[in-house]
Amino acid sequence: MLKEQLAKYLYRYHHGAENAAISKTLESELNISSRELRDLVNALRCDGIPIASDQSGYYYAKTEKEVRMTIRHMKNRIVGINTAISGLKRSLTAFDDTQQMRLPLEGGDDL
Repeated sequence: MLKEQLAKYLYRYHHGAENAAISKTLESELNISSRELRDLVNALRCDGIPIASDQSGYYYAKTEKEVRMTIRHMKNRIVGINTAISGLKRSLTAFDDTQQMRLPLEGGDDL
């Protein structure tokens, strides 16, 4: 299974932050897409496997500090996403309900 293959590969060749691998390297090595890689990393993390990441790439965490730094980075992303969601919600006030397309109640194809 690709998930276990990725975990073993990271543990063997990319153990610790100093050995991080960029996404393109992992995608090429495992012959997968970037979306598949992100999904596999997420699945491994959900299973409790310490796959860490930073600006240098992905790696199998060697220390607690590496895991904690990854958690901090992920929390910062959540804050950024929540800020963007709040901004989008505020932008909804710019849309006037009277401008929405309304379908006729009777009469068929009057569009």
